[in-house]
This record gives sequence, C-alpha cells and structure tokens, in this order.
Amino acid sequence: MDQVIVQPIYHTSGVFMISVGKRIENFTLPATGDQNLSLNDFKGRSLIIYFYPKDNTSGCIREGQDFRDLYPQFTAAGADILGVSRDSIKMHDNFRAKHEFPFQLLSDSDELLCKQFDVIQEKKLYGRTYMGIVRSTFLIDAEGLLQQEWRKVRVPGHAQAVLDALQA
Repeated sequence: MDQVIVQPIYHTSGVFMISVGKRIENFTLPATGDQNLSLNDFKGRSLIIYFYPKDNTSGCIREGQDFRDLYPQFTAAGADILGVSRDSIKMHDNFRAKHEFPFQLLSDSDELLCKQFDVIQEKKLYGRTYMGIVRSTFLIDAEGLLQQEWRKVRVPGHAQAVLDALQA
C-alpha cells in the first residue's frame, strides 16, 4: 500500500480546528478493494464520512447496515459514503463483504484522519480507560466544505437523520 497522506491544519495553539463551513483538507487513505481514496476523488459530490470504533461489533454492524440500506437514497441525492476505523484493510474487506456494504471502508491505522476530525477521545469500558474512536459522522458538500457534524452518535435512526440533512 502507498503511504498514508493526511495534511491536517493546526490552529496557532497546536490544536486542530475543524468546523462547519470550513474546507476539509485533502486526505488519502488505504481503502477496501486494494485501493487508495482521497477526498479529491469525490469532488462534485457530497460525501458522508462516518467514523466507527471497530469492525464486526454490534453497533458498528448496525450502523453500516443502516447506511447500506439507505445507500440508494444517498446516491440519488448526490452523495457517496465512506466508513472509517483503525482496523486493517483485510478486516475491512471481510467486514464489507460479510454485510454487503456498497460503499468503501478506509483504514486509518495511524489515526491521522481520526485526529484531523477529532474523533479519538478517552473512553471507559468495564472500568478501563482507553483512547478510542467516538462514533461520529460528517457531511461534506460537493465543494469540500463541512456542512454538518454528528458526534457521540447513537445508532438507531442516525443514518436516516444524515440522509434527511443531506436532502434538506
């Protein structure tokens, strides 16, 4: 695979600033199907990027299935979808095939895109504290501007809410 290329922009304080209405910097990451995908590959179309914690876990399966089931409506509205987690491409390929996702999954094993979108945060599970992906979704318009963001997503009804925002 080619080297991962992500060019985050940092505020003078050293903290990355991403906000609605601002341009998203181009990125390139390895994707399912033995390819690399860039934000620039989607110019002229809206793009939904959803970050999820881990392949083949119940919430991540349900979220992917919900985006899969609404995929025809997303494409009819002029949008593509990308799922992103830290899992390997091999895991992504298996996950995508098993659940018949029509969209690509990106592997961000170095967490560069995750950090650009500020989705790596402290989490707690069974009394253990660790750094993990907080389920989040971003709607980027055809010009590459962030139009809307959803953070700390609850899966039920989320994909429909993203579609509704896209169609508004």
